[in-house]
Amino acid sequence: MNQRKYSVFIDNVASCNDRYCGAYGRSYTMEEKFDRVKSIPLLSAVDIVLSPDFMNDKERIRENVQRTGLKVAAVAVDTFADPVFQKGSFASTDSGIRELAMQRAREAIDFAKSVGCSIFTTWPGQDGYDYLFQADYIKERTLFQEAMAELCDYSPDMSITMEYKIKEPRTHSYISTVGMALLMCEAVGRDNLGIALDYGHAALGYETPAESAAICKMYGDRLKHIHINDNYRLWDDDMIVGSVHTLEFVEFIYWLRRTGYQGYMTLDQFPYREDGRDAVAESAEWLDYLESLVDNADMDEIAEVIKKNDAIAASRLMRKLLQGRIA
Repeated sequence: MNQRKYSVFIDNVASCNDRYCGAYGRSYTMEEKFDRVKSIPLLSAVDIVLSPDFMNDKERIRENVQRTGLKVAAVAVDTFADPVFQKGSFASTDSGIRELAMQRAREAIDFAKSVGCSIFTTWPGQDGYDYLFQADYIKERTLFQEAMAELCDYSPDMSITMEYKIKEPRTHSYISTVGMALLMCEAVGRDNLGIALDYGHAALGYETPAESAAICKMYGDRLKHIHINDNYRLWDDDMIVGSVHTLEFVEFIYWLRRTGYQGYMTLDQFPYREDGRDAVAESAEWLDYLESLVDNADMDEIAEVIKKNDAIAASRLMRKLLQGRIA
């Protein structure tokens, strides 16, 4: 049986805001958030987005990590919610803005080290463009490339990961697809640069997430972290795991096993109207169940079916996998 390593973004167990409502539930203290995560038996870690507020609360985070015994799976830097980054962060043509993004990234890396975490994540959501003739595609991508190289060199023992997304908040993102992310890894040329694959982002970009994981292995073994959620492919809905693409999750898990992924799977969802703790717990139960289906499968049999390139045989296999039968 595969060892389960599940984490959650700490704020996802609290109350979330959408475009129209500031929050559908009450606010929670830092201690309450950690306790809500700790109350979910399948979770052993948290992911931290080092927002400006959290930047000023790092010691309190460390205290709660120690108090609860939870690990920190990954630390992300917030270069997307602050309006100062509205026209870019690591790819900004304003040297002052770019240096601010780098400063915050270095601080997040240092914090990650202080809590025993070896994964740093950047989601460059503001690095992109909205209109034609608005961006210098070559210059801005070059600036982003140089920033990633600098961060990799700043901490060679840290996995520096890029989370790609096809769009939002910009209409076009520079790190938009798994292919673009792998191309940036190749251009930067550092072994510690990798990819944080968000299942929902891959689905939104009309990728097959299992294939995305496979080619991350194929081109440099770059898959270092995973965010898990679900959506209808029209938007980044961040829904309960398995609630839409159940079979695709099974194939995704199979390919994670086949490619030897050993990292965390972090629940990244926005339960706007549901209780955050309960929605996250449900995702964890779904993920554990879907992993058990692969546990009970014959990996050699799956490989043989794939080798046949036969749609009917693949369909039969899918039914068998959903029944949870040991071959």
